[in-house]
Amino acid sequence: MPADVKSLIQEGADLTDQALESLIPTTNTVPYSIHGAMRHSIFAGGKRLRPVLARVDAVLHFAAHAYVGESVADPRKYFVNNVVAALSLLNSVVDAGIRRFVFSSSCAVYGVPERMPITEQTAREPVNPYGASKLFFEHALAGYSRAYGLRSVRLRYFNAAGADEGGLSGELHEPETHLIPLALAACGEQGPALQIYGSDYATPDGTCVRDYIHVNDLADAHVRALQYLERTGNEKTGNAYADDAGSLAVNLGTGRGYSVLEVIQAAERATGGAVRRNLVARRAGDPPALVADPAKARQTLGWTARRNLDDMVSSAWAWMRKNSVGTSAATSASAFETTAGARRPVTSSRPGDEATDDFLKSIKRA
Repeated sequence: MPADVKSLIQEGADLTDQALESLIPTTNTVPYSIHGAMRHSIFAGGKRLRPVLARVDAVLHFAAHAYVGESVADPRKYFVNNVVAALSLLNSVVDAGIRRFVFSSSCAVYGVPERMPITEQTAREPVNPYGASKLFFEHALAGYSRAYGLRSVRLRYFNAAGADEGGLSGELHEPETHLIPLALAACGEQGPALQIYGSDYATPDGTCVRDYIHVNDLADAHVRALQYLERTGNEKTGNAYADDAGSLAVNLGTGRGYSVLEVIQAAERATGGAVRRNLVARRAGDPPALVADPAKARQTLGWTARRNLDDMVSSAWAWMRKNSVGTSAATSASAFETTAGARRPVTSSRPGDEATDDFLKSIKRA
């Protein structure tokens, strides 16, 4: 989200203080900062939100819990935040008379598609509570669009990756579950070995394939989504890609999938080191491949991803090196850059893998 806010500022957008303050998490070691205006706060609804929304023309909604395994282990957390709290915001938006809304959705709404690449017409059949929570809010936006004239763009991210090229932000998760930072961490002696979950998939090299997209390309898509809503403000019909209320859902990906082994090779090119890895059994619920068809984003938003896998990995590595001191997420960077001080290794634990299998079985029974 920081990269998106920076892009909006560069485009001349007038952001509320609350938009700047709601960029969380911040840390003592790697503070996010946009022109010194960002502070840690919780975005509240109801009465506190009304005076803010009175000055707002459009809303970009990024806030969500987003760990798939955790959503299976603790679905309540995900439905309370991603659905209940999001609906509170949505109701306040409608009450304030705002009619433009950009939503950060996810390819998780598609579940495990049978065909690649994935188009926006692919059946939405999520297989975990995280994807279900995103799909629920998509349904809410569609209903509010028809009933209240709230026009929206639902941006279905594929695998966001990399770090802001200006050094504003990068990945710092606890626990870390994303492949690229884990592969980079595994290049250093202090970092844990990368776990490769399965090598017998029906893919060119047997490992899972994913469509990765650079965070700066994602930021550009959000700016273009807002511009689309402004440009088509009076259109109700005549747009072949929008619904009957002028709203839109688009995939955000490159259209090119990369395997786990290809990501490892990119990490080795970026660091000059070898990625230590262990081959382990498959995880329940991992599709062999998830690759976007981004044609609709190009046709409606004029958007195309400009950065490739090497760009994503090299930007992530540069950010990890810059912010390695005192952060557990940059273990490999500290191993390459300095030997001073002990670093706590990144954990690669993934909560809820067994629960994922149970969830999938319950879906099949339903």
